[in-house]
Amino acid sequence: MCGIVAVYDAEGAGASAEVAAGLKTLRHRGPDAQHVWLSPDGAICLGHARLSIIDLAHGDQPLANEDESIHCVVNGEFYDFERIRRGLEGRGHRFRTHSDSEILLHLYEDLGVECLRELRGEFAFVLWDGRRRVLMAARDRFGIKPLFYSRTGERLLFASEVKALHAAGVPAAWDEQGFLETFSAMYASSPTLFRHVSAIPPGHYLLSRDLGCSLHKYWDFEFPAEGNLPERRDEECVAEFGAVLDEAVRLRLRADVPVGCYLSGGIDSCSVLALMAKHAPGRVRAFSLSFDHELYDEGPIAREMAQRTGAEFTMIPVSHAGMAADLSDALWHNESFFLNAGSAAKFALSRAVRDAGYKVVLTGEGSDEVLAGYAFFRQDMIRHASNNGGAAEAIERLRAANPASGGLMFTTKQVTPVAGYVDRLGYFPSFLEARKAGLEALRALLTIAYETDEVLTRLLNRVDIAGQLTGRHVLNQSLYLNNKTILPGYILSALGDRVEMAHSIEARLPFLDHHVVEYTRRIPVDLKIRGTVEKYILREAMKPMLTTTVYKRQKHPFLSPPALLKPDEPLHALLQDTLRGRALDRVPYLRRTEVAGFLDRAGGLDVAGKIAAEFPLMMMLSACLVAERFGL
Repeated sequence: MCGIVAVYDAEGAGASAEVAAGLKTLRHRGPDAQHVWLSPDGAICLGHARLSIIDLAHGDQPLANEDESIHCVVNGEFYDFERIRRGLEGRGHRFRTHSDSEILLHLYEDLGVECLRELRGEFAFVLWDGRRRVLMAARDRFGIKPLFYSRTGERLLFASEVKALHAAGVPAAWDEQGFLETFSAMYASSPTLFRHVSAIPPGHYLLSRDLGCSLHKYWDFEFPAEGNLPERRDEECVAEFGAVLDEAVRLRLRADVPVGCYLSGGIDSCSVLALMAKHAPGRVRAFSLSFDHELYDEGPIAREMAQRTGAEFTMIPVSHAGMAADLSDALWHNESFFLNAGSAAKFALSRAVRDAGYKVVLTGEGSDEVLAGYAFFRQDMIRHASNNGGAAEAIERLRAANPASGGLMFTTKQVTPVAGYVDRLGYFPSFLEARKAGLEALRALLTIAYETDEVLTRLLNRVDIAGQLTGRHVLNQSLYLNNKTILPGYILSALGDRVEMAHSIEARLPFLDHHVVEYTRRIPVDLKIRGTVEKYILREAMKPMLTTTVYKRQKHPFLSPPALLKPDEPLHALLQDTLRGRALDRVPYLRRTEVAGFLDRAGGLDVAGKIAAEFPLMMMLSACLVAERFGL
């Protein structure tokens, strides 16, 4: 993984100084080398901060093709690149390095923008075609790697992180609508939290000629219509899924540095570890977090799984004091708000992994999003299957079995379905119920005027309903919509790339290999959720390699113990001091009197109420700290 900065200057004034300034803010993403290329006419400047993982000696960027008419900078990894390289060499292409990134240049020479369909992995890149005078910027299918852009005067700027755009000359300021989208956890690619800054959406590429810009989609989930889902034997699907996941893990072990594993007590990371142990040439090292609260600590389960696979196990204990100390730095790297301090815990985990001498880990992120792991997906299935008979009792049992999910995934409040969803889809997705309840509760805290249903309906207005949702099974519709919001906007950033690359750690995600995802979209939905058992196909495919505890355990979302549950700890003190102090004045969208009243009431809530209150409180705390760190 790396950091990239690029400037397209229509007047040819050159932007080496601005790109170099941006690269300085990305040194954490690429501590091993930083280089800049400026086109002879001054129109294009590409910068790259390198984290060396493959071809350590010769893989520096920017890269160029044989006649230097095409240049690029790449952040990420292309898997199975050696097979692709052999094919390109057979067609006459000559390579300068042994880096995986170089295949991009030669695939583009042969295929143009269609080269994206040949790329397998996590990536973001900017490419300049000097012959056609076209700039191309693209992001992987799921948004694992970030890529932002901004138009400032006669310049188009790109960077892996917003702070690099600010350093390169884009003024730092709040965007009011972006604030609301982020605060409501809807996570639009545009507007973002910052004014004049947009993100290239997952599965899209941008083309620019003479500073004119156009966005194009090259990939989407493409769930088949409900009547077109094939009837398949369980055993056949389980075997096929196991094979494609096995390949995804095996390909991600390719590196010229050691590869470790992030391990929790969940079936996702435990499955990844088991497959790593099968393919790795030596003993795998697994790293796990531990919390001092029974409801949130998965350490003992992770340790048992590590013993099962013969992995070397390292436990990293995290306290409220540690999360309080790390929170501001973690937010500076994340450039958005946290729903829970667990992101600061992941920040500490990545620091410990770096200090242990690792640059690369495999993780289990993405499984819940493609195999319907979250409890709200089971709620949708219960409602869809029951025709209202017994649904209420089944949902109550589901919520009782998921006490840590209150407020984030479930709400106890009566929520009226949003008409736009009912009219166009025939139902209101369960994952949006808690969002609606939260938006209603937050109305008094915010100075921004909004209609809750209108905010939620914006998501529908951003997607291709006819092409991606109409006629699909309810579960696949919910998966699709969830994966357009919280997956790229939170899971892959606040719990992924940003807190990992903060400490120069490249995470690789086998469950978001597009071959894995494209297989799961074709399977019957009851292989995702069977009865009340989520991720059924994964459980059956991995059963021989898992501990009984992991095989039988239901999904537990990764969360740290809420600050309100430990009122004598530093995290609670940080929350109180910040939201009652002068820092709140930096956020013009929060009402001081109402925020103080919310804090007062939250202290008197029962445990379930305090768990639910964690999410708006952490969002407000995040807003204050982001404003402070970015000078907003």
